[in-house]
Amino acid sequence: MGMAQSTNCILQVGKIEKGKPWDIAVVPWLHLKVPNGIKNESEAKFCQRKTSCCTLKCWRPVPDPESWQSFMEPSSGRLPGLEATRPHMEPRATCSAAAPLVKRPFRVLVGVTGSVAALKLPLLVSRLLDIPGLEVAVVTTERAKHFYSPQDVPVTLYSDADEWEMWKCRSDPVLHIDLRRWADLMLVSPLDANTLGKVASGICDNLLTCVIRAWDRSKPLLFCPAMNTAMWEHPITEQQVGQLKAFGYVEIPCVAKKLVCGDQGLGAMAEVGTIVDKVKEVLSQHGGFQQN
Repeated sequence: MGMAQSTNCILQVGKIEKGKPWDIAVVPWLHLKVPNGIKNESEAKFCQRKTSCCTLKCWRPVPDPESWQSFMEPSSGRLPGLEATRPHMEPRATCSAAAPLVKRPFRVLVGVTGSVAALKLPLLVSRLLDIPGLEVAVVTTERAKHFYSPQDVPVTLYSDADEWEMWKCRSDPVLHIDLRRWADLMLVSPLDANTLGKVASGICDNLLTCVIRAWDRSKPLLFCPAMNTAMWEHPITEQQVGQLKAFGYVEIPCVAKKLVCGDQGLGAMAEVGTIVDKVKEVLSQHGGFQQN
């Protein structure tokens, strides 16, 4: 593809993450002014190689440098000519403005925290994947990992290490921002007492709480409290749950039962079937799911 001299262009690049189950986790846009004399993709690749450890995926000429901003800022979670960032597969890029529109899946980001109810994560993800047209990814806290095996979760799992390993230089993606852009709905299940307190106070000291702090509040966020009965009955819990509701988040209330610790009372996470039904209800309200 020939290009005139002094051409400004945008290069789409994907960062290579060695040792991951996927090669490209997030695809940023690297913006470069190509020097005079760059006429083809091969020379552009040579130029781009000096700026970051990324692999050139696609390039397009941009006639006016002032128009770069429209390429950089996504609209409704999409970038022009590029499907919005997807957490567990390489986006399908196209250099053709005439590419047909394809209906994409409705994307659910599940957050899991360090409650014993995290044992139910594999079942919850499996039930969510049974909903037609749904795509699921998971963000986990470190303590939540104690309660499930990653091999039992058939979707991409993200944790704190991914946030920091992914970012090496200025052009690299910021994972918690890309995930909040990617998702159409967030489901925090279970939400333990510790993370409940963090979210209510605005603390964001791990990947999950950063995603929640950056969450687009025009999109639904559902949360499922889960904790010991004594913790649930503490006066601060009602205040914190009320604060999350004031943010516009939707509670899926806990239930009373005999807890794993042996206590009897409120604090158990809602049943998986109840949670999935609530997700379906919210999807139908947002036009993302049609009940059969």
